Amino acid sequence: MNTLPKRPKISQVILQSLASGLVPRKGVEHIAIGRQAEMAELQNDLDIIFDGGAAFRLIVGRYGAGKSFMLQLLRNHALDQDKGFVVADADLSPQRRLTGSKGGGLALYRELLGNLSTKTRPDGNAFGALIDGWISKLQTQLVKEGIAADSDEFDRKLNGLVHQVLGEIETMTYGPDFAKVLNAYTRGHRQGDDELKTAALRWLRGEYHSKTEARRGLRSDVRVMIDDATWYDNLKLIAYFARQVGYRGLLIFLDEAVSLYKISNRVARENNYQRLLTMVNDTLQGNAEHLGIYIGATPDTVEDPRRGFFSNAALETRLRESRFSVEGLRDLSGPLLRLDALGDAELRLLLQTVRDIHAWHHRYENRVGEREIDLFLSEVRRRIGADILLTPREALRDFLSLLNLMRQHRRQSFETLLGRVEYETGAPPAEEAVDPLFADFAI
Repeated sequence: MNTLPKRPKISQVILQSLASGLVPRKGVEHIAIGRQAEMAELQNDLDIIFDGGAAFRLIVGRYGAGKSFMLQLLRNHALDQDKGFVVADADLSPQRRLTGSKGGGLALYRELLGNLSTKTRPDGNAFGALIDGWISKLQTQLVKEGIAADSDEFDRKLNGLVHQVLGEIETMTYGPDFAKVLNAYTRGHRQGDDELKTAALRWLRGEYHSKTEARRGLRSDVRVMIDDATWYDNLKLIAYFARQVGYRGLLIFLDEAVSLYKISNRVARENNYQRLLTMVNDTLQGNAEHLGIYIGATPDTVEDPRRGFFSNAALETRLRESRFSVEGLRDLSGPLLRLDALGDAELRLLLQTVRDIHAWHHRYENRVGEREIDLFLSEVRRRIGADILLTPREALRDFLSLLNLMRQHRRQSFETLLGRVEYETGAPPAEEAVDPLFADFAI
């Protein structure tokens, strides 16, 4: 049973986001209707990741069907768990890709690191605090053992505890440099050297432009830089590190995968699909630990045989659903998780929930009952012209518009306003037309 938000700040975020066709960053659990089976399967992933496994999920649905909603709901759930996950999210775009000649992969990595969040820092930029918290926990442990904080023994034992974690990381791909930089940060923390800590964070965030610059800042030799070729491997290192310092693992959320589908240059598009294939293989074959990757995509992005993910034969093999999986009877255990349309009962309950939040937030007595909601659904479906075009996003935007009009014009009835409001089609935005002859041509 959904509950009303406890604070107007949360209800305001919910109503403003939904009215704009967006998924609320906070409070999304208050409007979580349907998708119980899908969420149960995704929550099962979290247990696997915590136990040392990995997960990859491609959440597929047309525009407005709830892909971003599912990603946000899982993100918030993972953050709120006891000893929760470290999470990071980003939207793919022409500037932020999985790989690219102009540093698209590094730009995506930087965006993810900037949005890195924990339960105590849910709004991003949590990486430095995560490392500080780990070091402080080790220091507290030594103080409880009766070791004086200003003694040589304290420094020696602290270094030993640090190297217990870093020693395991050093055996992983690009692990030696990652461990060396974390060790530099630890020294800076212990010595009160903010300049060294800042230099270490710059390297970890991929902000250095050359090895010479990095060596000068870190005051030590580094052989590898975080760039388009190495950023994904460093995410795997961060996932392992997060688990070693007390978190349950790292979850990565990527939305707007249609940006990869829209890459006009065939070679560039295929390079991104190859990087995606690496991620799929790593998670499914056990080459990544304590890592979950969740990506939102439209059906065309995945299934278009000419330009979609399935144009890569290896990706299609790993992602394609079973022939026995059909609407209403989906196998939810595979890497591709397809979102079917919400049923009438679920959509009706969603509208009822939003109606109650709207009335609570604006402090008025509700005048919209079951009859009005049924009238709204019938009218919207009739005006749009086809049930398949009615998405939760479109329905909620129109419904909130009516609720706002009723609040502002109290003499107007719901039914009267319903007859006056014109609805635009809920059809998804058309893909940019590309002449097949020039689809793979780029200047």
